[in-house]
Amino acid sequence: MTQLVWDYRDEYERERQDILDAVDAVFRSGRLILGPSVQSFETDFASFHGLPYCTGVGNGTDALMLALRALGVGPGDEVITVANTAAPTVVAIDAIGAVPVFADIDPATYLIDVEHAAAVITPRTRALLPVHLYGQCADMAALERLAAEHGLVILEDCAQAHGARRGGRMAGTWGRAAAFSFYPTKVLGAYGDGGAVVTPDEEVHANVRRLRYYGMEDRYYVTSTPGYNSRLDEVQAEILRRKLTRLDDYIAGRRAVAARYAEGLADTDLALPVTEPGNDHVYYVYVVRSSRRAEIMESLLARGIQLNISYPWPVHTMTGFAHLGYRPGSLPVTERVATEIFSLPMYPSLAAGDQEKVIDALREALAAP
Repeated sequence: MTQLVWDYRDEYERERQDILDAVDAVFRSGRLILGPSVQSFETDFASFHGLPYCTGVGNGTDALMLALRALGVGPGDEVITVANTAAPTVVAIDAIGAVPVFADIDPATYLIDVEHAAAVITPRTRALLPVHLYGQCADMAALERLAAEHGLVILEDCAQAHGARRGGRMAGTWGRAAAFSFYPTKVLGAYGDGGAVVTPDEEVHANVRRLRYYGMEDRYYVTSTPGYNSRLDEVQAEILRRKLTRLDDYIAGRRAVAARYAEGLADTDLALPVTEPGNDHVYYVYVVRSSRRAEIMESLLARGIQLNISYPWPVHTMTGFAHLGYRPGSLPVTERVATEIFSLPMYPSLAAGDQEKVIDALREALAAP
């Protein structure tokens, strides 16, 4: 079977010497926790976004959770987000005792429907948490207006959108804070777990830094509770610092793959990704849509090509979130889309020849009666 999925070993072979140099530099530094590599990466990642502050944390879920707490969101507060995201977005809200409230999505882009978000605001709503899904930005100008009208804070989930822009403005620079994941598959991925919170706000920054380190400002002295242990590892930070200089190349590679799909599948009835006007898509995943999903995926599997679904179950339908009280049909667009979407292989090093095999197999499956 041909599993055309990203494998870190391909990237490792190309970048092996730099990665080994990064590991060696950390081990020779004498600092393994919150040392110069974390500090340098935080400075570089903040600068990349044109922001003054970045805090490296253990993973993307922690980044969301700590950012929410740093923004003053707490038990009983409602946070509006989407259900067609990876579960960690909602897990983070639930973990601090806040209440996830779901808005439906745009049927073309699968991004948050701002009008529906406005409709579910209540007196308990404290924050908007848009997800820049699959690699492109939500309508942040409209969400900014909505937040200002209702006195809400915005936390951006940028786990899938490193380097994406809307109207020339980078993902992560619209809200009062933004959370990133550096899980290995991400557009900017580590060689293990990692996350970060960026913000223009000095108070939010100080709060996140305390929260990630037990609530301490000085060693051994806790100034606020609850605190957590969520620190970006020195080795991962040094690897990320070096990979950040190649982020534009990774994005260019993904866009080249997306362009080949768009050309090769343009005359089929497969619904291809729609990029909103003004968006610069980075194609974390390449999500297509068809009412014949099951038979298409089975046809490709028979030809040795295994595809993925991102994501098959909307979060509000999961038994782990039954306590939120959502019923089938409550988010009709989200639920319908989840039955039709699937992801094609997408990573910068995907060879054109391998991609052609996927395109040919898709065209054959789509042409079948």
